[in-house]
Order: sequence, then structure tokens, then C-alpha cells
Amino acid sequence: MQPILRNFAMKNPKSTYFDGQESQSSVVREDTIEYGFIGTLQKLKYEYRPDISNRAALEANFREKFEALNRVRLTDAEFARLLDEIVTPDVFTASKTLRAINSFTRDDGTPLNYTLVNIKDWCKNTFEVINQLRINTDNSHHRYDVILLINGVPCVQIELKTLGISPRRAMEQIVEYKHDPGNGYTKTLLCFMQLFIVSNRNQTYYFANNNARHFAFNADERFLPVYEYADEENRKITRLDAFADVFLKKCDLGRTISRYMVLIASEQKLMIMRPYQVYAVKHMVTCIDDDNGNGYIWHTTGSGKTLTSFKAATLLKENEHIEKCLFVVDRKIGTIICAGMEYPWLN
Repeated sequence: MQPILRNFAMKNPKSTYFDGQESQSSVVREDTIEYGFIGTLQKLKYEYRPDISNRAALEANFREKFEALNRVRLTDAEFARLLDEIVTPDVFTASKTLRAINSFTRDDGTPLNYTLVNIKDWCKNTFEVINQLRINTDNSHHRYDVILLINGVPCVQIELKTLGISPRRAMEQIVEYKHDPGNGYTKTLLCFMQLFIVSNRNQTYYFANNNARHFAFNADERFLPVYEYADEENRKITRLDAFADVFLKKCDLGRTISRYMVLIASEQKLMIMRPYQVYAVKHMVTCIDDDNGNGYIWHTTGSGKTLTSFKAATLLKENEHIEKCLFVVDRKIGTIICAGMEYPWLN
């Protein structure tokens, strides 16, 4: 069992980092923040894998997890062909593959139905953390600060900066990496990345991965949509450790990716629900599960009513006690969200 990494510069025994009151002359090094954050993730029961530092190690680990999940042993040729089939520069296609039951033809002609992760119960996947993964591009190489693997699949990337540097710089760095020809997001397992998190310890933001046309700074040099996490009282949770405690717990992260991210088929785009939308959906589902009678939800213009009600409807249809769920909209159904599945009951 690996020991939990501890930050040697820690001042507050209740926190992985400095309290944020230190002077500019004592700014903590970025690698100190990184290892302190990994220690936080280990406390959340992530397994730290310092041995996964390059593409070959990443793929070997994925193969081990894939074969265990699908109870199969692939030949080297089959695994190489599997990678060729699933690795794609299209973020939307990769995201559908991550959430679906897929098919693969083995060398002897027999079919193999497989999933990349346990899609029935995301909590039962393995959750690992790696750091300083190096991926070569056509012209250079990239190093990624921290990556979270779900069943060996890279799903979340965290880029960290010191307190004196705005998290916007980390956003710019991610955009630069994605635009670099031959980058890891287009030619390796990093194509399955779902979420990006950026932080300088005190300010923490997150946003969904997307194809290039949905993934750029606008004219005002703001990155949209980027979110800060908040509790049910809409109190911001911006400190990295506090954010990890509520957002990166293994089961909670699995639920966020599987239940509260949405694939928009008409735009080939990924969206992640805002915190208040997630809380609203959870309360609606709980209220109906507990048979608490009738009710209604009031939202203001631009608050995401359609997405919230759609997601509630898709989750409610999983309730075996609900025979029919009506989703009434005031716009063309083509503009409504598709979560990577067919919903004939919406037509």
C-alpha cells in the first residue's frame, strides 16, 4: 500500500495547503501544490499510480482494466485494433463510446460486446490518479499536471497554478495543448477526457471538454461556459481541497459524468449541468420517489429550465414505478438535448 503523499510545507494541519494568508514572497511551488492535491485524492480513496508517466504505461493500464471489466483476454493485435477503433479526435463520438455498450470483432470472427467503464454502477469502477503524464505531439511534447482515470480511461484533467497566477492561464494552456498538431487529445486515450479543472488553490473552476468549435476563448477573452462549484445555498466552494471533498469523491464524480453531463446531438456538444440544476433534479427525483404529491418548479429566463426538466425526465423514466413521463416543450424537438441514447417517448 502506497503511503499518502503529504505536503512538507503545510502550515494548517487541517488543510493540505497554506491557508492563503502567506505573503507573495512565500508562494508555494506548483509541484508542492500538485503533490498536496494528490494526497487529498488519496484520502478520497483514489489509487496513486506514479508508474503511469507515458503513453505506453497509460495504454497498458487501460488494457488491464478493460480485460478485467469485460472478462476477456485480447491478443496484442486485437488490442492494437481496439485502440484504432475507439481513439478518435471527435470529443462527441468518444463521449458516446464512453457511455455505451460497444461491439468489437475478434481475430477469429467472434463478436465482443464491451464497455469501457462499468456503466451500470459507476461507483464500482476503479479510480486512479496520475501526474506529469508525458505525451509527444508532432512537434513537441506535453506534460499534464494531474489526470483522474476511471477504469483506466482518462476522464478528468486538473491543471494547477500557484496563487499568484490566474487560473485563466491554465485554461489558455489547455486550449493551446488541444490546438497543437498531433496532440494527445486527438491520437491517444486522452480523447475520452470529459472534464477540465483549473485551480490556483484559492480559485477553482471546471468546464466540459468539447470539439474545437465549442472550445475557444471569445472576443472578451472569457472562456464559456466555465463554472465555480456551489452548495445548495449557492455558497461558492473555490478552495481546491474543499472542492475536491464535494466534487471529486469517487461516486460523486461518476454520477456527475454519467448523470449530469449531457450530449447535445444537434450541436455535437457536451454540456455539464450547473450546480443548482443538479440540486433541482435531485430534489425532483427524491420527491417523486418518496411520493410527496404534486408540485411545480419555478425558474427565471435563462436559468436552464429545458435542460433541467429534460434531465429530470430521463432519470425519472428509470423509476420502475413510473409508467409514463410526459415532457412538454415549446420549441422544436431538434433543439432538445440527447443524452447519447434514443428516446422515442419524446417524439
